[in-house]
Amino acid sequence: MARDPDTIEREIEKARDALASTLDELSVKANPKRLADSAKTSVLAKLSEPKIKYPLIGAGVLIGALLLRKLIR
Repeated sequence: MARDPDTIEREIEKARDALASTLDELSVKANPKRLADSAKTSVLAKLSEPKIKYPLIGAGVLIGALLLRKLIR
């Protein structure tokens, strides 16, 4: 069954609009600044957890003490 050209044009226009919308969504999701901000937020949230935060503070104090000891000798 043959389709008329107007129907084909409308279907093509719908497909173009859908593709444009999808590309817009992908460009928003793949924005490097947005990805960096998201990664920074998740890292900061993870580092603020007590079971991560306090051992890191302890390791920093230990490294600082060892460096200070080495400088004094």
